[in-house]
Amino acid sequence: MLDVQAARALLAIEAVGFSPYNPITFKSGILAPVYVDNRKLIYWPQQWQVIIEGFRELINRNRIEFDMIAGIATGGIPHSSALAYKLQKPAVYVRQQSKEHGQQNRIEGGAVDGRRVLLVEDMITTGGSSLSGVAALRDAGAIVDDCLTITTYGFAMSRQAFQVAQVRLHALTDFGTILTEAMCAGLFGETERAIIEDWLNDPHGWAERQEDVGT
Repeated sequence: MLDVQAARALLAIEAVGFSPYNPITFKSGILAPVYVDNRKLIYWPQQWQVIIEGFRELINRNRIEFDMIAGIATGGIPHSSALAYKLQKPAVYVRQQSKEHGQQNRIEGGAVDGRRVLLVEDMITTGGSSLSGVAALRDAGAIVDDCLTITTYGFAMSRQAFQVAQVRLHALTDFGTILTEAMCAGLFGETERAIIEDWLNDPHGWAERQEDVGT
């Protein structure tokens, strides 16, 4: 039930939006009929607690061993920090790129050399940002085998990328569960669900078809 509880928490605070007839463009360039904004969680302590407790349960359920927790800037930082505080573990965060001033650190908070680091993200789309963080941590001497995320679209490209990087991805909920809960809540109908599922199955092909419709 972790996945359902997380999905309901996100829907309750409108962290998930559906726009099947007015698609938006992700940072990665993917055209999409949905969006997820997990940054809203820090404004809603009750729902945020569901997520942090869910992470703790995922760790216990999968028997994940780690010495410290790392968050990917900026979306993963509040969740990694809250989880580290709850579990009384050291925490660091990983910038998207090194600072251009000062010590030019990419990893902030402390040394990771020789430590087993659990990575925390808020959302996985292609996996590029997360795995860039994994590479930075490994370059600094860390051991990174596992990544927690609140949500994932479950794209084949992201699953393959994590497999190639030899990182186990543990998602609290996925978009299929979110869709089911949204349908039960009456947020859209079967026609809209079919559009969104078509996108989930083939995001790039879906985008090309939308472009063809617009021309």
